[in-house]
Amino acid sequence: MDLDDTNVFYWQSWQPWPVAAKQAAFAHSRSSFLDVSRNMIDLKMISRLQILATQNATPPLDGHSAAVQDHWPQIKLKNVTRVCNTKTILTANGKFPGPRIVAREGDRLVIKVVNHSPKNVTIHWHGIRQLQSGWYDGPSYITQCPIQTGQTYAYNFTIVGQRGTLFWHAHITWLRASLYGPIVILPKLGVPFPFPKPYKQVPILFGEWFNADPDAIINQSLQTGAGPNVSAAYTINGLPGPLYNCSANKDTYKLKVKPGKTYLLRLINAALNDELFISIANHTVTVVEADASYIKPFETDTFLITPGQTMNVLLKTKPFFPNATFFIAARPYATGSGTFDNSTVAAILEYDSPTNNAFPSIKRLPPLKPTLPSLNDTPFAFDFSRRLRSLASVKYPANVPQKVDKHFFFTIGLGTSPCAKNQTCQGPNGTKFSASVNNISFSVLPTSAMLQSYFFGKSNGVYTTDFPVKPIIPFDYTGTPPNNTMVINETKAVVLPFNTSVEVVLQDTSILGNESHPLHLHGYNFFVVGSGFGNFDHNNDPANFNIVDPVERNTVGVPSGGWVAIRFLADNPGVWLMHCHFDVHLSWGLRMAWIVLDGELPNQKLPPPPADLPKC
Repeated sequence: MDLDDTNVFYWQSWQPWPVAAKQAAFAHSRSSFLDVSRNMIDLKMISRLQILATQNATPPLDGHSAAVQDHWPQIKLKNVTRVCNTKTILTANGKFPGPRIVAREGDRLVIKVVNHSPKNVTIHWHGIRQLQSGWYDGPSYITQCPIQTGQTYAYNFTIVGQRGTLFWHAHITWLRASLYGPIVILPKLGVPFPFPKPYKQVPILFGEWFNADPDAIINQSLQTGAGPNVSAAYTINGLPGPLYNCSANKDTYKLKVKPGKTYLLRLINAALNDELFISIANHTVTVVEADASYIKPFETDTFLITPGQTMNVLLKTKPFFPNATFFIAARPYATGSGTFDNSTVAAILEYDSPTNNAFPSIKRLPPLKPTLPSLNDTPFAFDFSRRLRSLASVKYPANVPQKVDKHFFFTIGLGTSPCAKNQTCQGPNGTKFSASVNNISFSVLPTSAMLQSYFFGKSNGVYTTDFPVKPIIPFDYTGTPPNNTMVINETKAVVLPFNTSVEVVLQDTSILGNESHPLHLHGYNFFVVGSGFGNFDHNNDPANFNIVDPVERNTVGVPSGGWVAIRFLADNPGVWLMHCHFDVHLSWGLRMAWIVLDGELPNQKLPPPPADLPKC
């Protein structure tokens, strides 16, 4: 059913509701939630949903009344079978993928995460700005210590100035392989989409399935120094689909549509380590949003989404029953020299039959298949990313910083670390694989959270603030690699005064081979003002920057053998992680942190930590 102004979890009262009213709202929501796969639609996934009492609520940042949602997800283990293999995975309320969150711009969410699992857990609300709520961002040992077994932590934040598709996921080790779910932020009541109103809205999440425990996989990799084993399958809404063993029937996601209707597909790449080309056979779509930011619409039959990115597309179905079914297919875009899951995942697009007799014969025919780009089609990836432009309208302006206070030049890529004494490692030349920003590898997390250490002025032994603004030793970044491939293992951050306008050039390196890297910045959106191949030219390339309508994102792909330039305004105090969204590169140290200082006004300062902030 379509998501209109009446059928979502949305309240305008700050007062607690009577029990009967809660039950009525809950019953209404049960029948009118988002149209998603069967294993995601059971509202038992939210074990408690209520309006917070007035005395427990704090007003939104803008001071206006808004809805408050209170969720109690239970983190627990569950046995799940995929591709002929049964294993125990971490879930929220026993669901894989996890529960969806539906809110409106301006809503305040209180999400009390209860950890019943034997593993430490944190949850990141990927793409949520977290204005003045940095304690709830979620990356382990950056903004919080983990939620330990038997503990509870209430993530409490307001959605300010955002609407669109985002997602939530675990942000500790490789737990997000199974612990993730969609976030749908609707416009404020009465505010229409800047595109035709869809008949239905459908979240579609792309993920990866590992037959072994993902934590065991990366732990073995870190111990031996080798690359980790790859996934056994990709998934669509948690299901591998008919191209994998044991998956043709109940483990295939089917999107059922009506002829002549417009569907808003909310696409999320929640895969751990793979960018994905995606296409729907014999259909084109109109791209209207990237990372919860509206863009100038354009049509395409194929698109690319990196891990950490989201994309909204309009699918206008054929005006007649087509006498066929169609694959929604995805395969990896792979640029590195390491191993990867070279398989294709598919769901089925299925039209409602006009007669009872027509469809059984159609179902016996194989679905039509789309043509996807080759595995290493970098020209397509680059051209597609360049087509994304902000709407840049009066209502949705592109507030690109026109002047820059601080410039940064960050090299991004892989390297090596020495093997431990008396140990043989399986990385290049007997070393261990590592990854770095400006040759600084943040591979070992601190034992206390950086944000708490910063707030209380106890950074000694936790981090230093001398992260290099450019490479320590310049070299031919995309050419012949240097002889020394070793990284420096340290925990460093960059300090920014409040309201600093920042430009960062992210440069891929060929130290162990050119490779695309999806970089995600916590706490901010940024504008992608430029990109290109080869080494960035500081003298000439800025003249070609787009500072009129660049796409606004929270995750950007650094081109393989190239560079990308981003700009943002440091208007959100706190400690904010920036990292590669390939979890293997994150584990190897491809991350750094920004510390944004308080401003002078009360609404420009980071509040004290909450009383239930987990302790290390």
